[in-house]
Amino acid sequence: MRVTRSLTLLLAVAIVVAGCARQPLAPVPVAAAPGIDSVVYGQVGPPPAPIVAAGRGFVAASFVAPGPRIAPVAVAAGPVVATPVVAGPLAYAPNGPEGPYTLDSGDRLRIVVFGQDGLSNSYAVDASGHIAMPLIGSVLARGATTDQLALRVADRLRQGFIREPHVAVEIEAYRPFFILGEVTQPGQYPYVANMTVEIAVAIAGGFAPRAFRPAVVVTRLVDGQQVRMSVPITCPLRPGDTVYVQERWF
Repeated sequence: MRVTRSLTLLLAVAIVVAGCARQPLAPVPVAAAPGIDSVVYGQVGPPPAPIVAAGRGFVAASFVAPGPRIAPVAVAAGPVVATPVVAGPLAYAPNGPEGPYTLDSGDRLRIVVFGQDGLSNSYAVDASGHIAMPLIGSVLARGATTDQLALRVADRLRQGFIREPHVAVEIEAYRPFFILGEVTQPGQYPYVANMTVEIAVAIAGGFAPRAFRPAVVVTRLVDGQQVRMSVPITCPLRPGDTVYVQERWF
């Protein structure tokens, strides 16, 4: 009797367990973290289709729920320096891209009037841009080339002083250049022939520890206007240029 009841109880338990195993399982949503694309671009696409796996007596499905929308990260740029840049090479040559060299205050000239030793002498261009010569007085030199100044002097001498004057003008000493910013000894220095930015920095004692060395800012008088140019250290300079060595950011 007891054996029969035990067998009956075991049979009932087996039937219940088998019935539960055959019941399909409800889909279980599984939340996942946002992918790398959503982190970078701040966007999450539509949820993917459910992944269905079939087995014996059950069906399991998983859904990937989209994560929270993440705003894109804005990267702050460093300060922008508005520096007009002149296109083309910046070379100092007798007939370079900016034309021949023009005179200005600080230039010292050697003017020769053939056959007139009293007029042949050295003359400095003063702060007003003029030179002062005997007989003819003040002559404007600023903005003129040496050939143009020679013609001006000859025209003035021809007005009642010399019948057929022959005048030659050459530059005896160029006006100085200026260098500022991150150099050891900023200031005003005499210009030397074939000078580059690198030579100018060497004359000023070299770069300071915080100097930005790949390029400098040069201010130059072009056609009567001040022009700022960003140039490499190998760029040739002209007399009267102002070189500014900037500070590096790191």
